[in-house]
Amino acid sequence: MPELPEIEVSRLGISPHINNQRIQQIVVRQPKLRWPVSKQLSSLSDVHIVGVSRRAKYLLLETESGTIVIHLGMSGSLRVLEQGIEHGKHDHVDLLLSNGKLLRYNDPRRFGCWLWIPAGESLAILDNLGPEPLSDIFAADYVTPLAARRRIPVKQFIMDNKIVVGVGNIYANESLFNAKINPLRPANSLSYPDWEELVLQIKLVLNRAILQGGTTLNDFEQPDGKPGYFAQELQVYGKAGDACPDCGAQIQQQMIGQRNTFWCDMCQPKEEV
Repeated sequence: MPELPEIEVSRLGISPHINNQRIQQIVVRQPKLRWPVSKQLSSLSDVHIVGVSRRAKYLLLETESGTIVIHLGMSGSLRVLEQGIEHGKHDHVDLLLSNGKLLRYNDPRRFGCWLWIPAGESLAILDNLGPEPLSDIFAADYVTPLAARRRIPVKQFIMDNKIVVGVGNIYANESLFNAKINPLRPANSLSYPDWEELVLQIKLVLNRAILQGGTTLNDFEQPDGKPGYFAQELQVYGKAGDACPDCGAQIQQQMIGQRNTFWCDMCQPKEEV
């Protein structure tokens, strides 16, 4: 599934082509995605796009009359193309623009979404999200009190969107490895300095992934068709049985919260509390 860096790369890729343009028409070929495509989208016409932003893993196309909310799901991708290019089997939504281009949404598994928020209203799926991981709010001072009474594994804790958004499985594994914190440790066992280091590593890992174009996973590619490159630098994710890049010990693997988890017992010892 595309994670926060991939979504941010998509935002950066499409923004120059669609920002400050007018929507001529939205063509919906397949309305049955994760949630039904909002019916209001098919009637949008001559609407000005005033901004393209991101909240967690959702892309927000802000217009003068409301906001289009896009989620890529497990296999979705966006392309900016010239109008008139024939659509393929899994091209479910086209957003036609006043500059002669279109934003095309392709999603073989159809787990994404296209929703509409009228101006002045909100959307439940966005209302209760935690802070962005790259924001100043996400800091040790913020997270330490929240973790104080939580004995769930720290990896599950940092992947909770009510705590902080967008720290997906790949980047949780990598950040914990860089911080030398075992993913099985209870969240409330981490000291304030531990949280300072983990927050720092989360920010560094996500920023590096964004700069390098996101991680290529399954069907995801950047809007210009080029794959991301961060996968080449993954240190523990998907490397069970391989040698740790730091100490040479064998990388371990276990399911935590129904997610594959990877770590090094030597570099990330499980400290008992």
